[in-house]
Amino acid sequence: YKPKLLVLNDSAETPLHDLKLELEELRCSNFKLALGDVRNELFVEKIFQDCQPNFVYHAAAYKHVPMMEDSPLEAICTNVGGTKLLADLSIKYGVERFVMISTDKAVNPTNVMGASKRIAEMYVQSLYQNQEIQFQKDLNTSRTKFITTRFGNVLGSNGSVIPRFKKQIEAGGPVTVTHPDITRYFMTIPEACQLVLEAGSMGNGGEIFVFDMGQPVKIADLARKMIKLSGLEPEDDIKIEYSGLRPGEKLYEELLNNAENTMATYHEKILIAKTRTLEYDSLSLQIEALIAPAKNQESVIEVVAAMKILVPEFISNNSEFEKLDAPRVVNMNKAG
Repeated sequence: YKPKLLVLNDSAETPLHDLKLELEELRCSNFKLALGDVRNELFVEKIFQDCQPNFVYHAAAYKHVPMMEDSPLEAICTNVGGTKLLADLSIKYGVERFVMISTDKAVNPTNVMGASKRIAEMYVQSLYQNQEIQFQKDLNTSRTKFITTRFGNVLGSNGSVIPRFKKQIEAGGPVTVTHPDITRYFMTIPEACQLVLEAGSMGNGGEIFVFDMGQPVKIADLARKMIKLSGLEPEDDIKIEYSGLRPGEKLYEELLNNAENTMATYHEKILIAKTRTLEYDSLSLQIEALIAPAKNQESVIEVVAAMKILVPEFISNNSEFEKLDAPRVVNMNKAG
């Protein structure tokens, strides 16, 4: 689409360097590298000052479910704090469109990662609504269109199961699957990128777009197909072992893509989720009260408990935080 300039930000130097080499091989020269942490306010603001971006595509996040069960404070600092910083600066510097990449794991989350992404969604939506209220008071203010896209697993992306299975098959097995019945939605990298660009351009602001990812795939079936594509036979040549669900993991992911919870758009693969939007002032205070103790490395339990108050549908699964979901016992004995 011939952008004037692409500013490529990553906190990891090796992937950013790999991307630089890839773009140079494609004879692309209209890009600039920005190595640094999305949580670093001075660093991020300098990018906005120097480059004056029109569009922000925000994909920076910690996304591995079991790792975030072990590191909830980092999930909050990056997935919530990083999103809030970018979104606030986008308004300050008059960005036209802010497209946030979310996840199906934000729907009825059973883990810290999904809940952190749901809180980020909530902030972006409420920020947009608050901006619209301010615009009605002063029609001269600029407006940033905040759009969220929510989808499942992308084949071949970082952490994808495909490269892991490939390595296990090359090593002679076994191929490890967490559960015989576990299913996931999948799409390819080009398809995901195209739908993100499409949804980002069609959004009027405040929407959460859900991608139609077709039918969910059984991971065990995927493992068997990969073994056969390698010219081998499952169980005879390569064993499949079941390791058990990991902390926070679901058997089935949800996308809210049924008729009750979504509205159609002109694109058959892009739907709009019907979600609640919270009042900005109250939500902003709650999120600040979440980020501050996370930055200060304070009580993990208290931070996760606060996440569950913000996201009432966040019910932990196969996790130490299940104890926070235990029903309260109310003493009904009357005094005297």
